[in-house]
Amino acid sequence: MDKIGIIGLGYVGLPLAVEFGKSRPVVGFDIDRDRISALGRGEDSTRETDGEDLAAAQHLCFTDDVERLRDCSIYIVTVPTPIDEHRRPDLTPLIKASETVGSVLSEGDIVIYESTVYPGATEEDCVPVLERASGLEFNRHFYCGYSPERINPGDKTHRLPTIVKVTSGSTPEIAERVDALYREIITAGTFKAESIKVAEAAKVIENTQRDLNIALVNELAIIFGRLDIDTTAVLEAAGTKWNFLPFRPGLVGGHCIGVDPYYLTHKAEAVGYHPDVILAGRRINDGMGNYVAQQLVKQLIKKSIQINGAKVLVMGLAFKENCPDLRNTRVVDVVGELTSFGMQVDVFDPQADPDEAAEAYGIALVEQPSDNAYDAVVLAVAHEEFLAMGVRRIRALGRPTHVLCDLKAVLPVDASDLRL
Repeated sequence: MDKIGIIGLGYVGLPLAVEFGKSRPVVGFDIDRDRISALGRGEDSTRETDGEDLAAAQHLCFTDDVERLRDCSIYIVTVPTPIDEHRRPDLTPLIKASETVGSVLSEGDIVIYESTVYPGATEEDCVPVLERASGLEFNRHFYCGYSPERINPGDKTHRLPTIVKVTSGSTPEIAERVDALYREIITAGTFKAESIKVAEAAKVIENTQRDLNIALVNELAIIFGRLDIDTTAVLEAAGTKWNFLPFRPGLVGGHCIGVDPYYLTHKAEAVGYHPDVILAGRRINDGMGNYVAQQLVKQLIKKSIQINGAKVLVMGLAFKENCPDLRNTRVVDVVGELTSFGMQVDVFDPQADPDEAAEAYGIALVEQPSDNAYDAVVLAVAHEEFLAMGVRRIRALGRPTHVLCDLKAVLPVDASDLRL
């Protein structure tokens, strides 16, 4: 039975390693030594797995030693694919992972990529690296596949085995082998794409489509705000039609929806096409943090609360509810804009790692906010801990005169002073 090497043990790689490790030998590799040590103790900081899951993967071992990958014959690369400060694709983790795999690659091996990329990246960017590092020839000595990840962090219902998996391979025979491999662990079934490029394109448009739909309702929220109409009420009314899509306005962050469209637009511009609609959606969504902050300022002024020096509590820093993931969170845009007005902003997130928040964004999370201390309270992320508090307890954090902003529209309609 082929031994699998999983390169990258984050939100995508670890659940994959666990599922395969239940039935076949798997080496989970990551360059983060602390991560390897924690997993060895049965601890997963992403909360995508627990000690019971890790114990069930009896054939799985963890390492940061590249040499322990050498006897694998299938490699699955699951490293991040972020964007840089200019919103251009940053393939550095992917290239370095390819160099690592190439250094231990043998004849007949298969390298499967799961990281989100633009169409063509596997064969045009990764394969040459594998060839240089290994001295082997693509589709003669080694082969490739692409099977885009569909992990939804924090979602306890849609798990890896229960989500249909798109697969592909660099030859028809390899495509079948890759598909058969994933069929071992994916109970929902697989879909074999006709080529690697098709699979890459399918992945990148999944989140692009979602991004555009959210951009539309965000723009509607801005329009309805000027018309003094409650956006949620409008969406609920329109939602009574059978084919109306149930999207809601909000901050669009994370490692997928706020990033993937830039991979597609980068490739489109590389072939001479300017993608107006996709980039327009990105501009709207990227600007929502500033819009929220400005609307909050207006509400403070209406209540005669002085802006400069006002104290604000932002509840939640993670990019989505019930998840500790801080990657590309757009809550930081709200914090930054409020700070630019001279406000003192505290951020409270019981699910986030304080060290990560400090390192990534320079934000010192408060351990427990004080009652009767804030001129404004912003419910930015709908963590279950916050919902369990209820309106009265959340309101108690504010001073006698304060503004409550419900960004997620999860509180009763008349319970807050501002929502999108």
